[in-house]
Amino acid sequence: MHKEPSRAIKRRRVFYIPGYDPIHPRRYRELYRKEGAAQAAISGYEIALRPKTGGGAYGWHVSARIDGAETETDVEVLVWSDIVRESMGRGIVATYGQLLRTAWTYIGSGALWRLMRLRKGPVIAALYPVVFLLVQLALALGVAWGVGRGLALLHPWAAWSGFIVVPFVLEWFRKRDGRLFAYYLMHDYAYSAQYKGANPPELEERIGEFADVIAAALCEDVDEVLVVGHSSGAHLAVSILADVIRAGRVPVDGPALGFLSLGQVVPMVSFLPRAERLRADLRFLSTRDEITWVDVTAPGDGCAFALCDPVAVSGVAPPRKRWPLVISAAFTQTLSPARWKELRWRFFRLHFQYLCAFDRVRDYDYFRITAGPSTLRARFAGRKPSKSRIEKSASKYVSVREDARSAA
Repeated sequence: MHKEPSRAIKRRRVFYIPGYDPIHPRRYRELYRKEGAAQAAISGYEIALRPKTGGGAYGWHVSARIDGAETETDVEVLVWSDIVRESMGRGIVATYGQLLRTAWTYIGSGALWRLMRLRKGPVIAALYPVVFLLVQLALALGVAWGVGRGLALLHPWAAWSGFIVVPFVLEWFRKRDGRLFAYYLMHDYAYSAQYKGANPPELEERIGEFADVIAAALCEDVDEVLVVGHSSGAHLAVSILADVIRAGRVPVDGPALGFLSLGQVVPMVSFLPRAERLRADLRFLSTRDEITWVDVTAPGDGCAFALCDPVAVSGVAPPRKRWPLVISAAFTQTLSPARWKELRWRFFRLHFQYLCAFDRVRDYDYFRITAGPSTLRARFAGRKPSKSRIEKSASKYVSVREDARSAA
């Protein structure tokens, strides 16, 4: 088992794995800078950012003084936004084809109904792009019908010319997707569903690269290596860490290894028929002494499977299961009534609240965890899991593949 520092830790490496996000990773640095300063002001500690000192594609350095201890942290974003952008480079017709294939994958496999019984919020979020894209198509056809009726006054055969406007109306909607998110979410769910839960080849390759980066950090002179997976980045982190541990790449006397999963949507993938790789990784990781795994969600986050134990609900919990520790960020308690009122209906913003400041912070404090003097294990030692967590197996598919490599 790896060492756990008996005193305040001095140096930490943090690896942040985003969800399905095409945006440049600088947004996460700016979010950390802004929200970290806000949390420091609320909680009475000091935190400052400067350019990163280590390797990696993108990151930043954090100097913090918390609880009287000084800690230096290098944060690195494990970037897969290029893969996301490539998967989003679809035309309108191809997107509607994705809609049909993705809907059939979830409906035909029976996963949709089981997910709905588990948590309605994220399933509604998944249905939103399907419904909204169909509404856009209906409106485009309606406009075409109206134009056609007008042209028919000139000549009966001219009525068919009205359908020429359909692609223009659909393109009008697509250009405004930065506010509507219909195309974005459709691409997101389609990416996970295209191989029915198996990882696409390019993502499997990137997982291997990320595993190498984390394994190298575990050989450095730091006190903790902390992996943070947000949204769909959580299930990527599960497979990455499972690969690192299976390969024996966690030194016995190396840094403490922590895994913080935030706003996870694991069941959206693990409930699919070909997700044997992910289900095997979930089962494997849930028993390991080498790691501390804390899973944080909140019922107020309608885009996450709140308080659903990702191992148990996927039907792969082994007898010796010890992880994850499932706790709630409890937005209605950790945000003041005024702040909660401001954010309550901003669903996508709430999905990122785990990375932000809380004005009534409790034991979940993203900045104390990622920049403070305690390891993840020490910080949550003795913490009881949420009483309202969901652990009942809900997946129809529970097969696993122990080689942990799923071919597309």
